[in-house]
Amino acid sequence: MASGTSWWGRLPGADRRQAAALLALLLAAGPAAAQDQPRPSRAAPAAAAPADPAFEGAKAAFEALPEPERKAIQDALVWTGDFNAVVSGTFGRRTFEALNAYRARTHGVDPLDPRGRAALLGAGAAARTAARFRIAPDPGSSAVMGVPERLLSKRTALASGTRWQSPDGRVTLETRAYPLETETLDTLFEKATTPLPNRKVTYRLKRPDVVVVTAETGAGLSYIRYAAGPAGVRGFLFGYDKALAPEVDRLVIAVANAFVPFPKAAAPAPVAAIPSAPARPETSAVVAQDLAVAGAGLTVAPGRVLTASAVLEGCAAPRIGAAPARKLAADPSGLALLDAPGAPAPIRPAGRTEPVGAEDNLIALAPSSDGLVAAPGSAVAGDVVAALQPGSAGAPVLDRSGRLVGLIARYPAAPRRVAGIVPPTRLPLVPGGAITAFLAGQGIADAKTPPDGGPGAFAQAVVGIACR
Repeated sequence: MASGTSWWGRLPGADRRQAAALLALLLAAGPAAAQDQPRPSRAAPAAAAPADPAFEGAKAAFEALPEPERKAIQDALVWTGDFNAVVSGTFGRRTFEALNAYRARTHGVDPLDPRGRAALLGAGAAARTAARFRIAPDPGSSAVMGVPERLLSKRTALASGTRWQSPDGRVTLETRAYPLETETLDTLFEKATTPLPNRKVTYRLKRPDVVVVTAETGAGLSYIRYAAGPAGVRGFLFGYDKALAPEVDRLVIAVANAFVPFPKAAAPAPVAAIPSAPARPETSAVVAQDLAVAGAGLTVAPGRVLTASAVLEGCAAPRIGAAPARKLAADPSGLALLDAPGAPAPIRPAGRTEPVGAEDNLIALAPSSDGLVAAPGSAVAGDVVAALQPGSAGAPVLDRSGRLVGLIARYPAAPRRVAGIVPPTRLPLVPGGAITAFLAGQGIADAKTPPDGGPGAFAQAVVGIACR
């Protein structure tokens, strides 16, 4: 999920406290803040600033998109760590700066053109899926909550809410609901802001319908939000270790954006065409199934799946879906070909012949327990750097035109994790030239990229390989 330190997480000391206040204001101040624009000064008007052509051009391109797509872009930028404001679909300075930050980090990818937008949405969906971010009504409080279930895997029912925690207890999300005449916003605000020896309140907001309080202790940060409605008061508390702020900050933003204290009869769908992860019961059977995922493959001909040899190491009985698969051939470059009668229809991408440079934007397609992940990547000396999770060995890597650059040769046995998620990691590739030669030796001819190519055109041919 990680794509670098978030803006808030990079700020030390007083700057972080100012950022906490600004974040709280943006997430709670309602429509005026949601406009993503600075409020006008009450002082005498100054001379009008000259128009910024870059800002106006980006604004025109952004506002030409339908509202669901605008919200999807902002939501994806939250997950890539570039946007820390309300997902509203409106354009302002924060959206402009987030688009520029993403463009700079991805070496010039324009997130507003069709292919660049697909790459951004893929990156956001990959981070969201990797976090197992699920938006659903909370039975304990009846509010709609977004919960990063991969990090917060421990769930406990409370008398009037639910508690989610990380296994090490360093991150906690808790919902609370108070019926009418038991607690009010006034009393809750007073409790949250009462001076304590080991707590410093960094921001406080009190309105008739909502209160927000952020605070820090010696080792921790907290975000508290309550809203009043006809059924009483509902809210949530998010607390976490300061050392985890670079990764957890974006989760706080995502949770706050998803929070609906008093939903209508039907709970709202997740933001703008990025599906939330389905519910995953915490059972040993699910864990065992996850551990059995060995890697990925690409259907290159009817009943034939190309993968990396490393996927089959120690795997005597590979399976694709419910059907068994059998190794037909392998070669020293690190490739293997499987006989897989149950594989989907093939869509073979043409191999890329020219070298891949640092300026080329790549996409890796990898299956996961929550669906297909499209992870953006960059080339480094024949390898790829991408935020792929375990089980991605054998995943195809394509360029923006949909040409096959290579396959992930292998995945580290013990990858570094940040808040339970593997951040962008350098992974070795089996190059496209070796793939073309290997498949030709197996009697599988090269293919041409379809006219509507692009990485998304080949998604249906990517399969997961399990080992039982």
